[in-house]
Amino acid sequence: MKKILLCLCVIFLGPSVLTAELVPDSPKFKAAREKLVKFDLEGRGIADPQVLASMRSVPRHCFVPDEIVGSAYEDTALPIGEGQTISQPYVVALMTASLKLNNTQRVLEIGTGSGYQAAVLAEIVKEVYSIEIKTKLYQTATRLLKALGYTNIFTLHADGYFGWPEAAPFDAIIITAAVNHIPPPLLKQLKDGGRLILPLGNPFSYQNLTLVTRHGDDYTTRQITGVLFVPMTGVALER
Repeated sequence: MKKILLCLCVIFLGPSVLTAELVPDSPKFKAAREKLVKFDLEGRGIADPQVLASMRSVPRHCFVPDEIVGSAYEDTALPIGEGQTISQPYVVALMTASLKLNNTQRVLEIGTGSGYQAAVLAEIVKEVYSIEIKTKLYQTATRLLKALGYTNIFTLHADGYFGWPEAAPFDAIIITAAVNHIPPPLLKQLKDGGRLILPLGNPFSYQNLTLVTRHGDDYTTRQITGVLFVPMTGVALER
């Protein structure tokens, strides 16, 4: 597991995305992360030790706009620009824990966004492949993740609906935007026995967090809880 000492503060000014100087983590932020893990994650049933350790380690304040950094460790989604959000910490932990990951596995993430979910995954698994369709978010997240020292995260600027066939198959796939159906290209890129988790349902209303498991040419699904994510963009909106 990486030891993160520095981060890039991300500043969003209107439609532009800028990055400021490297700043150190602080005892205040570390205490806030510990409180978040204890009360909002463990207190709500998240028990996977690897997930809890990752949530304690990754500095969420690095992934939010500077003007709302004081809210970084509240258990809530926050705007990051481009009409997107950084997910609620509990949901990040729940989705990650539901995939039952280990350090030999490769994960595909659809929707890099701020880069926070990718960082949480990268503390646990061997490799993370993350796709972002929005140019500014892709550029900012890629710079930030590199500055934080993540060498096992690979980013791609593309429509995540089609996945990353050149890097497939994956042990797990996580979709961090709402979609009203399971994208067939992603199912094909999942290993036998692999898991896919996504907010499935009306992209403009509430969705069900759904876990899909592949069994050869067949799949089983399990609904976990109700969630509210921003819509998946690109081809997904046309289907």
